[in-house]
Formats: sequence, C-alpha cells, structure tokens
Amino acid sequence: SSSSIVVSCRFIRQVSDCPMIFIRCAAALLAAKAANAADQPFWGCGMLGDMGGIQIDGTVSPDMQTLIDGLKITNKQDAKVHYWNWNFAPQDGDACAKKSHQYLTKDFVFVPENWGVGVPEDEYVRQAGTVGWIDSTGVKSPALMSDVFLGANEPDIIGSCMGDMMGKCLGPSTQGEAAPVAHICGAKGSGSPNPQGHCDCWSDSHATGVGFWPVPGVSGYQPLPTCWSNPSCVESIMGSWKKTASMAVAKGYKYLSAPLVAVNMNWTKSFVEHACNGCSDISCGCPNLIGWHFYANDCQPEKGGYADFQHKLDATVELMDKFPHLQGAVVNEVGMLNCAMDTPDAICVPNGPKQKYPALQQPNHACPVTASLPKGLASFVEELLSMAGKSKTKDGRRAVVLFTWFNENMNGGTYNLRIFDDDGSLNEVGKTYISACQAWASGAQEQKIVV
Repeated sequence: SSSSIVVSCRFIRQVSDCPMIFIRCAAALLAAKAANAADQPFWGCGMLGDMGGIQIDGTVSPDMQTLIDGLKITNKQDAKVHYWNWNFAPQDGDACAKKSHQYLTKDFVFVPENWGVGVPEDEYVRQAGTVGWIDSTGVKSPALMSDVFLGANEPDIIGSCMGDMMGKCLGPSTQGEAAPVAHICGAKGSGSPNPQGHCDCWSDSHATGVGFWPVPGVSGYQPLPTCWSNPSCVESIMGSWKKTASMAVAKGYKYLSAPLVAVNMNWTKSFVEHACNGCSDISCGCPNLIGWHFYANDCQPEKGGYADFQHKLDATVELMDKFPHLQGAVVNEVGMLNCAMDTPDAICVPNGPKQKYPALQQPNHACPVTASLPKGLASFVEELLSMAGKSKTKDGRRAVVLFTWFNENMNGGTYNLRIFDDDGSLNEVGKTYISACQAWASGAQEQKIVV
C-alpha cells in the first residue's frame, strides 16, 4: 500500500546515501497514489432544482444541452449528469415557483435519498442500474437509476419549517397544542409560529431537514441532533439504518452514504463509528460514503465560509484515513445563505437587519461583485471546487467525489443561485460551474511527495 511505501521511503532517506534509491521509492509512492485514485469512484458535478430546458418529449434547449455535455464528462463512474431531489425519484417541480416537472433524459443518472431516518417503503426504492422506471408522478423516465443511495437529510440540526415561517418556526406543534399552519408558498417572513416557536409544518409546508421532527419511540422532542448521547435514539436509528441498507443492497445499490449533515462533522463520525462497529460492508449498514452540505453567509465567504469548507474537507480526509473503506464525500448542497454572519446552525430569517448584502437589495437577488467575489457567485464556485481538488487523503484519494450546486432561487433561505436565467440561457454562474467542474474532474492538481 502507499502508506507502507511512505514508511520505506522515510527509512531509505535516513539510512541511504544514494539519492537514486530514494527517487525510485518516491516514484513508487506516486504510482501507488495514482492507483488508489484511479480505483476510487468519482461522480463529478451534477444538478438539482429546475430543469425547465427539458420538455416532456425529451426535447432539450441548446443551453441545457451545453450544460449536459459539459457536466457528464466530469462523471467518471456513469458518464452522465447526476441529479437528486431529496426523494426516491423525480417529481413535479416547485408549485410556488411554477416549475416544470423534473424531466430527465438518457444523459442523466438519478440519485435517490431516504430523507427520513425510518425504513422506506419497499415500493419507493427503485431497482438500481435500471432505466424505464416510473417516477413519483407516474412518468416513465429514460434516466439511469444510480447505484448510490443517500442517507437522511440534515439530522444534525433542528432546522426550520420552510415557506412563510422560514427561520421562525423551529419545531412542530405537539398533540393538543394550538399552532398556526405554515405555508410553503407564503411570502418569506410573513407568517409567525406560536409563542413556543412551533407551527403546523405538515399540512402545507415541510422542514429543512429530519432533525426538525421527533422520532417515534425515542425520548426527546427533537432527538436527532443530540442522538449520540441518547441510547434509545442510537438504537432506533441504527436499527432502521441496517434494515434500509439491507433493502438497498437487495435492490442493487453498491454505494451507501451516511446521512447528509448540515454542520456537524462529529455527528457523521459518530454515525460511522456506530454503523461500522462489527460491520465492514454496506449490506450490514457500514456506509462507504459520507455526505455533507455547505453554505457560506451574506456574500462574504472570506469571513469564515471558506474556513468552514476547509474544515469539512479536513474532517472528511481524517475520517477516510481512519476508515479506509470510505470512498469520499457526497457534497450535494452548496450555495450561499441570505443570512447574517452570526447565524447559528445554518438557519435564519432571510434579509435580516444585520446583513451587509440582503438578497432583496441586490441585483437579481444574487451576490454582487465585491473585492472577494470579483465575478459574483461565479468566483465562489471556482474557489470551492479549487479547494475540493486540493483535498486528498494520505494515499492520494479525493475527499469529495460528488458535488452539486444549489440551483434554486431564494429557496430555503438562500440567494438566487440559479445557473439559468429566466429566458433559459446559461448565466455566468452556470458557465463557470461547467468550466470549474471540468477543471476539478481533470485532477490537474500536481501530486506532491511527502515522506
């Protein structure tokens, strides 16, 4: 292995006066790292959100085709553009924004997720590696069903109810508790929860993540963010997880990600430690991928945002070095929050009074051109993918193996992060996403010999 070669090279450097022997050893180390990297699965850059450039008959707009052609070559695994939507299959788009159905073409691979921590219904989990499956609204899809199955969404934070109470309603109403109904299509900030900060978040809205909800049979109102100090919570989610893993493997899935965390990488570490205790394979619940989301705040990534991204990259590498079976991180929500810099746990009331760049005061509700973002959000995309490309394990594997920009318009407390303009043309962020993704996927970063 490359780690044993490192030890050998260090020994040779200490005891040998022959530089050629050391050079040959270093070359062997590079070769070993290259082999490890070549064996690692890599899905490149993909999409979420509105795909209005694809019609029901499979017709694709010129700019959408440009995006497809530009991204699918970054996927070394499937040679297709990966797409996900927090669900088991494509569905109708956001009714509030009048988005079209999530039509995909044969150039896409759909990546399913079990959003909650319970065991999914068998009928919802499609067979991996197939085409022609029926999506959530009865449409037959020509896309490939991925062999990657994603874990729960953001169990590490409480999150918020979305829509008109985004950042205000921080918990579901309990039985017998009077609470107003949150509306997903309501004007942001126009609704208010009850004095306890609770609302009805199921009748006409939904939460940002599963950490918002109680877990049946588990003590505690919102137990998931602190699950690892609650034995009944650990027993519950591990039991459900192992059953879900068994189902996924039976349906042909080869890669299983740990739950997708919003903030807390220690939550992921605890999950992997528990799931892989006495188990080293996905069939018994030991994930071979981890997953996390990342957002900077207030169009000022230089004030802690880039540092947080690097922290998550470093934590990923540390986990991969500790658990060599881990193949890397799925980073499938990346964007900019319309929140003040001191926002805890990635949840806020958007366009707050402490913000320097509230979205409602910016052109097109996106980040303006600044000294740190000379091309606006396009600069942000470039820098993040450059950072991801430099982050590798000791044996040469990439920290990040799947990356998705949050292609949404002020959804979930963000800015306008769309990569297409209203007329369907690729904007500067979209064009940069393609070029930066290709640079990242090419692996052009020079290998360094550290012995």
